[in-house]
Amino acid sequence: MIIEHKIVIADVKLVADFQRYILYWRKRFTEQPITDFCSVIRINSTAPFEEQENYFLLCDVLPEDRILREELQKQRLREILEQQQQERNDNNFHGVCMFCNEEFLGNRSVILNHMAREHAFNIGLPDNIVNCNEFLCTLQKKLDNLQCLYCEKTFRGKNTLKDHMRKKQHRKINPKNREYDRFYVINYLELGKSWEEVQLEDDRELLDHQEDDWSDWEEHPASAVCLFCEKQAETIEKLYVHMEDAHEFDLLKIKSELGLNFYQQVKLVNFIRRQVHQCR
Repeated sequence: MIIEHKIVIADVKLVADFQRYILYWRKRFTEQPITDFCSVIRINSTAPFEEQENYFLLCDVLPEDRILREELQKQRLREILEQQQQERNDNNFHGVCMFCNEEFLGNRSVILNHMAREHAFNIGLPDNIVNCNEFLCTLQKKLDNLQCLYCEKTFRGKNTLKDHMRKKQHRKINPKNREYDRFYVINYLELGKSWEEVQLEDDRELLDHQEDDWSDWEEHPASAVCLFCEKQAETIEKLYVHMEDAHEFDLLKIKSELGLNFYQQVKLVNFIRRQVHQCR
């Protein structure tokens, strides 16, 4: 695109679905001049006119481009959450432990918990992982190539690798390896931000509000808020009773009758809150 069409896309790695992104702009460029969307960058501006070249920069400074990128990000997040939900409910998983070759059938959490408990190899909570099969295959391939999962050095033999990982306590993955980012749901939550950046923001927020005086510390019990009014309850069970009595809304019954999974329940709750908010 740069060589043939002189189009430069800013932060292209942050585009969630590059194919859909390109198809969208291909259509838009047929509808309006490219200069309506892109900034023109002229190179060799001091050279004779015939030697000057114009390049076209497409970036999210343009509101339309920003909205498109955000929509593609949301779509990818929806797809990832649906995939994660399928894996959470899948009880036909079959896998072999990378360290002891024990076979596991059932839910993916069984093998992940086994490796964490028996081999001190923890790649995270099962509910935080997506595309688990591909993740495990990626790790297995590295071990088959005699590569340490943490320092990523290659060794001559399997026993040497095992001794190295055990003695150096390298039974963990390299957190700096971006190859693993796609297997963690947190990396899909915010546009252009990895889990480290999201976590760093949280830490900065805590530091910004840090105070030396803790004398006014008060513990407030956690509470849940009704979907239809301002009523709060200390437990979700009490809130279920309130909504059924006051609003004739039985969430548990609806969940059971419709067979809603976790993701569908979240969508239902968000829909109700949005409708109630718009009607106020």
